[in-house]
Amino acid sequence: MFKKLALCTLLTCSTVALAQQSETINTIDAGKVTAQGKPVTLLGKGVKVGDAAPDFRTVNAQFEPRSLNDYQGKAVLLSVVPSLDTGVCSIQTKHFNEKVASEFPQVAMLTVSTDLPFAQKRYCAAEGIDKLDTLSDAVWRDFGEQYGLLIKDMGLLSRAVLVLDKDHKVIYKQLVSDLSKEPNYDHAIRALNSL
Repeated sequence: MFKKLALCTLLTCSTVALAQQSETINTIDAGKVTAQGKPVTLLGKGVKVGDAAPDFRTVNAQFEPRSLNDYQGKAVLLSVVPSLDTGVCSIQTKHFNEKVASEFPQVAMLTVSTDLPFAQKRYCAAEGIDKLDTLSDAVWRDFGEQYGLLIKDMGLLSRAVLVLDKDHKVIYKQLVSDLSKEPNYDHAIRALNSL
């Protein structure tokens, strides 16, 4: 009963959020991403290396609100994926969970997608994802708006990796140019090593 009520509330909030969503085009990253060979338009403000990372509103698997402020004083890796239930997104998430998180225990490892929290929780249980926090942008689409990663007309986030220092300044940003490709893990690890 609680799950049904929470799902109905989530879907209602998502519908309202989408209706209120701005059509601000991310000009910082315009023309940098394709899906199936076609350019996509990214909505939101966008961020650059050197910027103070904007705060965001997401929810975790228990529908508890989570924001960047919840990770105060910690460096953060943001692994952004369109959907955990797809092949490349799953590979990316497993890679950061299995091969990166244990090397950098002082860094908060976050995976953000627009999957519903139920789907994220199910995926993590099935795949043994236990070193990352999964955050859902399905409710408010605020993360996508703040970071300029929401794909217009798809409702998904663009694939990206960002590294924030402990003061939450963006020290590394990788916007993957083709949604079907994995990020360059070595470059992300180099950024983590620089912390």
